[in-house]
Amino acid sequence: MRILFVCLGNICRSPTAEGVMARLVRDAGLDGEVVIDSAGTSGWHVGEPPDPRAAAAARRRGTELTGAARQVRPEDFHEFDLILAMDGSNLRDLHAMAPHPQAREKVRLLREFDPASADAGDLDVPDPYYGGPRGFDDVLDLVEAACRGLLDEIRAARA
Repeated sequence: MRILFVCLGNICRSPTAEGVMARLVRDAGLDGEVVIDSAGTSGWHVGEPPDPRAAAAARRRGTELTGAARQVRPEDFHEFDLILAMDGSNLRDLHAMAPHPQAREKVRLLREFDPASADAGDLDVPDPYYGGPRGFDDVLDLVEAACRGLLDEIRAARA
């Protein structure tokens, strides 16, 4: 299973989801079976490390954020089985970038995998970039719940 997490700039939300999911996959003993990456729909921060505020919030919870921001590439739609957008705007951008209808079918919102949020009207993971430090903790709460649900679905598919 190959999963790509996507937000706008690939320095806050998507690297947080990548880090959380990597930790959950590792803890579940599925390291070699699930490949995880992240990217942004824009190229504003290409090459930059994760936002220090996001990294600090994640570290406090035992999650390391690594890597450098990159932009979504056309080949991502072929290389990944699931492309998870952090919000509706990212979802629309990814649908517009998808090279064909089958590629669009791979694109979903991350919070669709959180059983507690699945019926909520708003499935966005809000962008914490311009807000205060609490926003990064809120993102971690939302991402952790959704990634746990995603891991449960991966396990069920393997059974």
